[in-house]
Amino acid sequence: MRPLTLDDLLSLEEFAARRGEFFGAFDRYLDRYRRVRVGPRWLLVFENRQTLWFRAQDLLRIARLSDPDCVQQELDIYNRLLPGSGRLQAALVLENVDESRLHAELAPLQALRGEELRLRIGDHAFPADLLTCRPEDRAIGASYWVQFALGAAGRRLLGDPRQPARFEVNNPSYRHVSGFLGEDVRQSLFNDLDAPDDGKSRDCA
Repeated sequence: MRPLTLDDLLSLEEFAARRGEFFGAFDRYLDRYRRVRVGPRWLLVFENRQTLWFRAQDLLRIARLSDPDCVQQELDIYNRLLPGSGRLQAALVLENVDESRLHAELAPLQALRGEELRLRIGDHAFPADLLTCRPEDRAIGASYWVQFALGAAGRRLLGDPRQPARFEVNNPSYRHVSGFLGEDVRQSLFNDLDAPDDGKSRDCA
């Protein structure tokens, strides 16, 4: 997926003037194409060039960053979150956290292992890679980054509408499955895999 560049960005003034318009379109886009709920509390928000463009623009607006070198440094960070070849990249978010029970609320998320969160397509399952996996990372908040390596084989499966696809969590404290992926979400995620890798994905039935 092509990285974001300085040429892709609007000026601070233009973005600020149109932020309401962009935010509405961004939220509708996430709901239709990029959000997948897994049970009542966990939400996968899949990132691509379009979602990260808005996030980068909004950060630059808040920080009032306009110096090209500083802006490029921020873009370099955001571009690391673009899905790689044959991969899907998402933020795993815990919703509606009860601050009075914060430790108990975060425990299932913090104890999650990659094989407990999977994308199942037909008879095949693709476990998550937990990118935010240091103890200090997992202790500070209710979201972190996950990645699913599908490769060429997974791309073919996701592109076959006859193969049902959904996400599942099999954690001792949280066992849920998402609804089956609808056509819009499925096609959007398939587009993320546009440049498949050599097929050496971690595929376990």
